[in-house]
Amino acid sequence: MIEADDNRTYVVKLRGAGQGARPLAAELMVGEMARMLGLRVPRLALVNLDASFGRSEPDAEVQDLFKASTGLNVGLEFLAEATVFDAAAGDSATPSEASQTVWLDAFVRNVDRTPRNTNLLMKSERLWLIDHNAALVFHFDWSTAEEKALSPFAEIRKHVLLPWATEVNAAAERAARTLNEDVFEQLVSDVPAEFLPEYDGMSTQEQRDGYRAYFRNRLANARIFEEEIARARTATL
Repeated sequence: MIEADDNRTYVVKLRGAGQGARPLAAELMVGEMARMLGLRVPRLALVNLDASFGRSEPDAEVQDLFKASTGLNVGLEFLAEATVFDAAAGDSATPSEASQTVWLDAFVRNVDRTPRNTNLLMKSERLWLIDHNAALVFHFDWSTAEEKALSPFAEIRKHVLLPWATEVNAAAERAARTLNEDVFEQLVSDVPAEFLPEYDGMSTQEQRDGYRAYFRNRLANARIFEEEIARARTATL
């Protein structure tokens, strides 16, 4: 956690971590998409670490991580007194927010919203979404992007909010009204170039084009994963 110069405290995702900067791009794009769809996401911010940050850290490996993360990183505002979502402890979600979250996670192929690791917080009986760095993982192998855009995403059956997701059709309609070419253009353009270094033979611009193409294709073929959500729900009843 870092206290930034805006006097807010952030949980910072570091670009020097093992998977590199691409998960930070996913964090920004998916987090903002969730907000557009009416879901609660902690404030997202670009956090600039200067070269002197963590100089007094005694652990050499942590120091190396800080050094590799000099420059822009992504922070999520810390939610004081929030607790981890736990259905076994009585936490629940409304049908609307559960359905919209399940729809979004299928859209971006987020594999990390399971009972084992919910990446959900509860504060004042309200649900908050965090940690979207496990979405859009095709960007580690761009040759699979088109295939993933047209796939059902069977992993949705493990989604922690699936039992409450009874309004997926309404969620799909809201997404269709909200998401479009202009939105995708803005989301992708807002990702700093530092988070999209040349990778897998693709330039920064080619990666931006790849994200836009995935979003367009995925939305145009949303029925594929929406039917998978319906099958998953039927199997759990």
